[in-house]
Amino acid sequence: MEIITEELIASQSPEAQMIIRLLLAEIAQLKAQLAQNSRNSSKPPSSEHPHAKPSKQAIKKARRKAGGQPGHSKHERSLVSVDQCSEMISCKPTQCRRCGEALSGTDSDPLRHQVWEIPEIKASITEYQLHRLRCSCGKTTCGELPAGVPLGAAGPRLIALSSLLMVCFRLSKRRCALFLEQILGQQASAAWMVKLQNRASEALQPSYRELQQALPRQAVVQGDESPTKEGPIKAWTWTFVTRRFTLFACRTSRKAEVVREFLGPAYSGILNCDRAKMYWAFGRLQWCWAHLIRDFQSLIDRPCSVSKRLGRDLQRPTRAMFELWKRVRDGSLERLEFQKQMIPIRSQIEALLLRGKGDRKTRGLCAELWKYRTRLWTFVEEEGVEPTNNAAERALRPFVIWRKICFGTQSAAGSRFLERMLTIIETCRQQKRNCLDYLSQTLKAHFGKQTPPSLLAGV
Repeated sequence: MEIITEELIASQSPEAQMIIRLLLAEIAQLKAQLAQNSRNSSKPPSSEHPHAKPSKQAIKKARRKAGGQPGHSKHERSLVSVDQCSEMISCKPTQCRRCGEALSGTDSDPLRHQVWEIPEIKASITEYQLHRLRCSCGKTTCGELPAGVPLGAAGPRLIALSSLLMVCFRLSKRRCALFLEQILGQQASAAWMVKLQNRASEALQPSYRELQQALPRQAVVQGDESPTKEGPIKAWTWTFVTRRFTLFACRTSRKAEVVREFLGPAYSGILNCDRAKMYWAFGRLQWCWAHLIRDFQSLIDRPCSVSKRLGRDLQRPTRAMFELWKRVRDGSLERLEFQKQMIPIRSQIEALLLRGKGDRKTRGLCAELWKYRTRLWTFVEEEGVEPTNNAAERALRPFVIWRKICFGTQSAAGSRFLERMLTIIETCRQQKRNCLDYLSQTLKAHFGKQTPPSLLAGV
């Protein structure tokens, strides 16, 4: 096969030269796309096949063996007190194991062995008989349900459990109905699951609105988004993570209008995000260094030798920066000392960006990072800001797994249920609350026309 050289191209007609150059540029672009993975681009790890073999460059010798490391703290299940046990059985020997003589008495400090078991699960059913009585005037009057009793056949805890099964534990409507039938003995269908989902969504609306109104007042917010489907329409699930709560939103847009809807046009806090431009007009930005590390790796993976060297030169001070940050997080390095030691690292990275050379894409990356370089160092100057938006990406991960199983929602009502449930589940995890209990209390308050428990208590 003949190699295409500049001399060969120059020997062709002007029209042929133009076509050849266009085709070569397209081939180079396609090769670059094929070389992209989760380690050198913004592609999520879930986009790769789970059994795909990593490249030789990605394979690094492990610094330690798998499993528990020598000297790690022991983790064991603690015993509960005797009064918390359903039953206590004393096991006493009747004769000596050596001579066979009969034994009697009690050990003051016996060995304790506890076995946990699940009792038979049986739904609690309450029947309300509404009597219809006739007056002497001939008019009949029917009794009414007590306050707080739902009109449907499902109580608050059953609706809460069904909602968790559909979102947190990623069961389809049919599988959820099967679970209720086989575990609880409750007759159920996929259509009934949709009705329970709508009741839960309606009950969670005040709690969701409470967090939505509190979001613009937060000093630091991490933002991220991931594509999904709403029926046949392309959509995105957004997440906004704060110190004490997380808010999800399902929208059919990826534009700045969604950020404006939740943060407001005059948000003055710090927004931790990737370099997507829909975030640029809101507050003071901290660009995610996890994304930047992948960008630097993409420079190393390019065929241009100048780009390769620049990527390696940028990686070295970045690794030094994260070593310092680890010490800040574990408390072994004071923040003032961290800021002092970051001065030469910051200068080195900015100098590399300023004189960044290489192919056109490399020069564009360096030019953008240099122009907006203040967005790289907000975490150095402001306490409470992380160098990455990994918290937002971790919050999105359960949704991404749910999307791969359930393929998105089928309607706007389904999207409202999903965003509210994801918000409650992740916020309860952050606050170390029992999510099932909170959902049950919220549904009970909804049926009784009362104010639901707040998720902002102590925030």
